[in-house]
Order: sequence, then C-alpha cells, then structure tokens
Amino acid sequence: MKKDIETKDDIPLLIQTFYSKVRSNGIIGYIFNDIARVDWDSHLPVMYDFWESVLFHTGPYARNPMTVHKALHERHPLSKDHFKEWLKLFRETVDELFEGPNADIIKQRAESIATVMQLKILH
Repeated sequence: MKKDIETKDDIPLLIQTFYSKVRSNGIIGYIFNDIARVDWDSHLPVMYDFWESVLFHTGPYARNPMTVHKALHERHPLSKDHFKEWLKLFRETVDELFEGPNADIIKQRAESIATVMQLKILH
C-alpha cells in the first residue's frame, strides 16, 4: 500500500514527477517549454507552495493563478484538450505515488481548479 500525502514534505515529489511528465508530453509540453518558457528552478517552488495551500490550507502562496493563465491564453489559445491532458497527467501522477484521503482530495481539487479555469478562460 502506498502512503498518503501526509505533509508539505510530500508535495515536492508529486510536483516534480508531475511536471517531468508535463515537459515531455506531446499535447501540452510545448505550451510550458516553448510558449510560456517556464523557468523550472523558480516555478517548481511556487507550485510546491500552491499545492500545499490547496491541500493543507497552509504555506506562503499568495498569487493569482488565473491572471497568469489568462495572459498565456491570450498568447496561445488553450483548449479543453489541454486542460483534459493536464488533469489526466496530474491524476496519474498522484495515483502512481500516493493513495488515501489526501490523495483523493488533491485530485478532486485539481479537477475543480481545471474546471474553474476553463470556465473563466475559455468562455
């Protein structure tokens, strides 16, 4: 049996593994690598804080992710398929590494975040 996401110390493994998949993904990788040109050394710690905040309601994350994604959408239109692929990779990564109540919660919150972003960005 895999362990659950128990503390903020579990989040870097999840996020590093997830974004490793994202970067090499044929459907969404180019958005991160070529369009957004993500600086992974600075982006990953921000994502650790974000997901810590999402799951545990702690951490220093205080940005507005919607602003960043709206600006990206203006530069390169995002589609439902992009969000669907992002969510699929996120769920797969959680399931590969963890299981338990917090693993279920983080997948549910990822789905909610993706849904809200699609509604606000695509419509």
